[in-house]
Amino acid sequence: MNHPLEFVSRAGRKPLFFFFLAFTVVIYGVFAFLDTPLRTTAAPSGIVSYELAGTFENSQAILNSWDENARLFVAFGLGFDFLFMPVYALALSLGLILAGFEKPKPYQTLTVLLGWGAFIAAGFDAIENYALWKILAGDLSTSLPQVAAICATIKFILLIIGLVTAVAGLFIKKTSG
Repeated sequence: MNHPLEFVSRAGRKPLFFFFLAFTVVIYGVFAFLDTPLRTTAAPSGIVSYELAGTFENSQAILNSWDENARLFVAFGLGFDFLFMPVYALALSLGLILAGFEKPKPYQTLTVLLGWGAFIAAGFDAIENYALWKILAGDLSTSLPQVAAICATIKFILLIIGLVTAVAGLFIKKTSG
């Protein structure tokens, strides 16, 4: 199996990585700003509390803790996240292909799998956001918070494992030859 960004020239990988990494940091900063009015007693972690609510009751308690302004921030953030998804997936996947270059085969295989995992995480993020949007729009389906929480959990696991693996590449010696 090839890395999803194998087609990117070796010379182009590092500049693209830094571009998408910088873009990721900027967008994350916007999200940090948007998250400020979302931190309430019912949602101490802001939007992450909403993503991981898991039950209809919890999601409704979070929504009830937000005023109209906060709900607008949520709506904007959910839409804006669709820009963020390909950006963070490209940054992480490029970081993984760079980390795996000329490294031992088992590590290289892991970076390839997690390179795909970055895009799979973005797919789960999209499903999660759709479920959260439906809840915000008033859909009373009791399964939507659970769908969002499962997708968010898978997304976070894939991204954290990918990030740890990419950083670990800084400490793994290149293969000789």
